[in-house]
Amino acid sequence: MKNLVIVESPAKAKTIEGFLGKDFTVKSSFGHIRDLPQKNLSVDTANGYAPDYVVPKDKEALVRELKKLAKAADMVWLASDEDREGEAISWHLFETLGLDDKKTRRIVFHEITKSAILQAVENPRPIDQNLVNAQQARRILDRLVGYELSPVLWKKVKPSLSAGRVQSVAVRLIVEREREVDGFNSTSAFRVLGFFTSNGKEFRAELSERFATEAEAKAFLEKCKSAIFTVTDLQTKPAKRTPAAPFTTSTLQQEASRKLGLPVARTMQLAQNLYEEGHITYMRTDSTNLSGLAINSAKDEIISSYGEQYHKTRQYAAKAKGAQEAHEAIRPTYMNKYRAGSSAQHERLYELIWKRTIASQMADAELERTTIDIQVSGVPQPFVAKGEVIKFDGFLKVYMEDTDDENTDEDQKGLLPSVKVGQQLGMERIEATERFTQAPPRYTEASLVRKLEELGIGRPSTYAPTISTVINRGYVVKEDREGVQRRYTSILLKGADIKQERKTEITGAEKAKLFPTDIGVVVTDFLVENFKDILDYNFTAQVELEFDEIAEGKKEWVKMIDGFYLPFHEATLHTSEHSKKATGERLLGVHPESGKNVMARLGKFGPMIQVGDTDSEEKPAFASLLAGQRLSDITLEQALDLFKLPRRMEEFEGKVLSVGVGRFGPFVKHGSTYTSIPKGEDPLEITRERAVELVVSKREAAAKALINTFNDGDDVIEVKEGRFGPYIAVGKDNFKIPKGTDPASLTLESCKTIMASDEAKPKGRFGNRAKANAAKTAPRPAAKSKSKPRPKPKAK
Repeated sequence: MKNLVIVESPAKAKTIEGFLGKDFTVKSSFGHIRDLPQKNLSVDTANGYAPDYVVPKDKEALVRELKKLAKAADMVWLASDEDREGEAISWHLFETLGLDDKKTRRIVFHEITKSAILQAVENPRPIDQNLVNAQQARRILDRLVGYELSPVLWKKVKPSLSAGRVQSVAVRLIVEREREVDGFNSTSAFRVLGFFTSNGKEFRAELSERFATEAEAKAFLEKCKSAIFTVTDLQTKPAKRTPAAPFTTSTLQQEASRKLGLPVARTMQLAQNLYEEGHITYMRTDSTNLSGLAINSAKDEIISSYGEQYHKTRQYAAKAKGAQEAHEAIRPTYMNKYRAGSSAQHERLYELIWKRTIASQMADAELERTTIDIQVSGVPQPFVAKGEVIKFDGFLKVYMEDTDDENTDEDQKGLLPSVKVGQQLGMERIEATERFTQAPPRYTEASLVRKLEELGIGRPSTYAPTISTVINRGYVVKEDREGVQRRYTSILLKGADIKQERKTEITGAEKAKLFPTDIGVVVTDFLVENFKDILDYNFTAQVELEFDEIAEGKKEWVKMIDGFYLPFHEATLHTSEHSKKATGERLLGVHPESGKNVMARLGKFGPMIQVGDTDSEEKPAFASLLAGQRLSDITLEQALDLFKLPRRMEEFEGKVLSVGVGRFGPFVKHGSTYTSIPKGEDPLEITRERAVELVVSKREAAAKALINTFNDGDDVIEVKEGRFGPYIAVGKDNFKIPKGTDPASLTLESCKTIMASDEAKPKGRFGNRAKANAAKTAPRPAAKSKSKPRPKPKAK
């Protein structure tokens, strides 16, 4: 074999293989082939923070295969991604496979096209150790923070918690925003809109001032009954809009969230697929730069599709502050390809990238903005009408950028009627409506990414995993919440009549917003109090800049970690020894019957209510909070209601029927069987009829799911229909039934054959039975050779 090319993903390997010809064999490393082990710190803090990298068991066979191929190859080409993570993958491959410098080349490219791949092969370079060190510094520092901080949280807050350097700062942002919302006091004022006519055409204008009280608004409308409305000023000015720059990672994540409703992690997954299939350039970048080839391709496409007048060459600033080493913005590899991707979501994301790129090379939109001032006789405040007309659509023909601003644009858009200064207008009606100030908006995934980027926290490769991590750890939830009804006053003047109404509207409704959980709040408060630097925004941003300096060869990674770790280590020791236990405890009042204190606090299994002091002779009583209840705002009355659970009901089928709340939420218990109560249903209000309905529904669903049952000694083997297709269940182990197999036709022997196959083996915590079953049916392997194992490669 002449040439072995190693990339990090099978999809990327498949695309590249089609470009290189028969002299090249392309293989995938499936990501990192070695890493710090999960169960140990594996960082020698006393010896220059030397990492102890290991090859995971599931990669050992792959490493053996790659070693064999590399030994047989004349040249090995390491073609992982061009960022720090990709550089580290190449370095780990070089070290682990024991590659020879003379027979190894490192190649990089930011798009997977034939020309880019061939150009990369013609221009190889050495592995950039500075980039490797920057990735290694981040990995080791995050491991040190996680491994030293998490035990402190277990001891002082709650078991099984974990903390991270960037993730904890992200949670702090969300906690602080929630407190801003909770502490916001909304005030109201009356907004006045006038609807006027000129030459038979109606248009709208807003009064330049808002009235604080209903009486002031009504008094103004009284004056308008007999007033004359005169145009006192008319201004028409040209204006323009300029297209947004091509996508960086963060702007793609934000815009895909706004326009397509995609979570940040899903956007990155789709973008990675598009990149690996050769449709777009590399998707982790903070550059807005476009190559000369891309600019010329966009020019040809714009002129051919829309005309010369729609084109304008633009070169955007190459890099943002603290930018990493990627070279170009996210763009299509071929501008004349309008659709790409293997699914509807892929196609929609590709279309978004294509439109944004093309629009960035298009002419400005030319507008005409008109402002009309309307004086009311006997009143100092004027009405102001604003209109906007597009004279030339320019880039708007293709693309309009969205924003996170939740306040609707209340200016009139469109053409205003022709008027002259001094002209008297007809008044159709005037409306004074009570409007309210709004609390700061809660974060969406998109707005959180924007905030992290503004603060300099994280980099293109970290935004998506940061958000996924804080949600998966239970510190933050992403959900919709219903609003509440609010009453407001509307006063209408039409002709000589004034009519006043009390109306209702829904306020405070949220969609796909990020909310801190009680655990997230308690952990954040504990960390802010005891680890000020770790949770400080400027400090975290400074650490990111130091990673950048390491990547540029301006700073030694060991010294950088030393400056961070030594004071941090001292803080963990001091906090573990001297800080108080954090529970977020809040005294709600006293129990009306026993006189004992009633407190809301965080317990071993989550947020709960405690009646009675822990240090008293009598054991306190406890009750878990229901979904939607929070430690910060639960009332004494709501807390006492929780002790009405479990609610025992009239028996059903001769067995006890009750409703309660456990670690995993509210449930109906029938005999020894538990049935979850659907989200949104209050266990305190569930009727017996509804409880019976839930029990019966679960029983019927289980009966439909069971296809067949076999007894195999002490084991019961069940063939079931599940959410993701048919499977075999044995105790807590599940085995996937191969596609195309009729589950109803399976016998005991065929079930055991499937259970013994590698494809069906369960993964994770319940895999022991699978191994035992496989051992019973699998043939014995041939005796292994007693040749000496190869020495383990040392980490540099």
